[in-house]
Amino acid sequence: MTSHTASRGTITVTGLEEFLREPPVGFSVQEAPGAGHRVRSDPEKSLVLIDDFRSCRGRVVFDNSPGRKVKVHNLWQYTSMRKSLLSKRIYLLMSACRGNLSAGNRKAAAGATALERYVVSIDGGDPLIRWQMERGLDWTISSVAGESYRVDIDLTEALESWAAENIEGEPVWSDASFTLKYYSDALFDFPHWFGFSRRHFKVIVSCSSYVSLTYILHLSAFFVQPALLCLCPPVV
Repeated sequence: MTSHTASRGTITVTGLEEFLREPPVGFSVQEAPGAGHRVRSDPEKSLVLIDDFRSCRGRVVFDNSPGRKVKVHNLWQYTSMRKSLLSKRIYLLMSACRGNLSAGNRKAAAGATALERYVVSIDGGDPLIRWQMERGLDWTISSVAGESYRVDIDLTEALESWAAENIEGEPVWSDASFTLKYYSDALFDFPHWFGFSRRHFKVIVSCSSYVSLTYILHLSAFFVQPALLCLCPPVV
């Protein structure tokens, strides 16, 4: 795989080194004191969910980035983050790895050999992407009552669809998700206070209108099988 920028409407994939060397519109890269770089962006247009990391250029820091795991503690913070997710372009750092892993073994991607890192952006305001994330967040809210929970937004299928049209081979994508964690201040949220909360949701986002949207809910430690809810996204 070579470092390049390629776009498929709602998704853009850029090699990390190319991103730092020639940042896209709305971004700027400055050398940080000592060794490293600081990346600035317009928070009104972009939602960057990239943790600080080290590269061959030194330490790279993205300003205004809450990181891959976003924590919210009240309704105002949740509403603000939800609005950003459903309207802005979302930026993540992902790795394309070498491996002959089947769809059922994607969890092994973390141990695969990384070929290259990419900055991936996806348009949260795109009708199909917005529909999928919005339905996932709505269903999550309707399934909890003043409790703490986490939602994993998985973009693996969207990346695989992009890769099938733009690169040779079938790389395994690592870190192709981000997490929204809501911490309730409700006094009766005993599972959270005692450290065994199982309110865990997973939303699978796809760029294809023919792939169903799946939510995976772990209700409690007493349930062995997760509950599944599949919705067919609208054709756009």
